[in-house]
Amino acid sequence: MRKRNDLRLAVLIDADNIPYSNIKSMLDEIAKLGVPSIKRIYGDWTKPTVSGWKPALLQNAITPIQQYSYTSGKNATDSAMIIDAMDILHSQKVDGFCLVSSDSDFTRLATRLRESGMLVIGIGEKKTPNPFIVACDKFIYIEIISHVKITKPSTVTTTAAAAAHPPVQSVEIEPINNDFIQLLKVSVEDLADDNGWAFLAEVGALIIKKKPDFDPRNYGFLKLTPLIKSLDDHFDVDEREVEKTRIKHIYVRIKK
Repeated sequence: MRKRNDLRLAVLIDADNIPYSNIKSMLDEIAKLGVPSIKRIYGDWTKPTVSGWKPALLQNAITPIQQYSYTSGKNATDSAMIIDAMDILHSQKVDGFCLVSSDSDFTRLATRLRESGMLVIGIGEKKTPNPFIVACDKFIYIEIISHVKITKPSTVTTTAAAAAHPPVQSVEIEPINNDFIQLLKVSVEDLADDNGWAFLAEVGALIIKKKPDFDPRNYGFLKLTPLIKSLDDHFDVDEREVEKTRIKHIYVRIKK
């Protein structure tokens, strides 16, 4: 059985619905999940609206697929991408797909690929409709992988201080509300042993199954562990050393 980070992935990009400025960070993120053995991007390359993609394709070895818009107002790109995905599926050359789009038209495709046992990862903007998000095994927002620094609102007021600390583009952070805390608690309870402890890595995997767009970075944390530690009113955390290694396993339980 292949390790998760050795999975062969087909990366299919919808040029009409994804900004080209984030391609490098998207491919870096995909590399954490598997090996992008197929990289294709779909669009009408005769249109000036996608001309910005061309340098990125050369730099990242992405194969452009030309698809003319046969009728005004109709998106032929979607059909070409779906047909290619099914051809790749039946070729049995990959272990999963990465569908890069913010278009809900790919909801049925994601569902069909998962029915065939494929891992399906979605990448898109936060405007992506929920049906496409939940049709994927995991969905990642472009906004949190574009290497934009997450910052708190600046208190700088003077001109000199502003020059020394120029403003940094920020990412909108989702609030940790009661619904999210309840999701964490239920997931911990689902996996807890007789003493109430659950292995945090398994908790994270279960949450993604319940909420495919879950990512600690959505809440301003790089990893799940610091997110859980920040909720010390709700959870206890135990770091257990693994014998003869420097590895620590993190366990969590609901605070009594």
